[in-house]
Amino acid sequence: MKFVELASRGGNYLVVASNVAWLRVAENGQTNVGIIGGQPLLVTGTPEEVSQKLLAA
Repeated sequence: MKFVELASRGGNYLVVASNVAWLRVAENGQTNVGIIGGQPLLVTGTPEEVSQKLLAA
């Protein structure tokens, strides 16, 4: 199990990379990250930037 740190304007999240189901563009240069079995997270960066972090894990 690998954790990835995703930055948010309200604080940072540690997310298990294998639990991410989808990425969606949000407003103001942010991305919604769909988590299996949970609520989506709003993080900073484009979906491409977030996916690079997830794939590097």
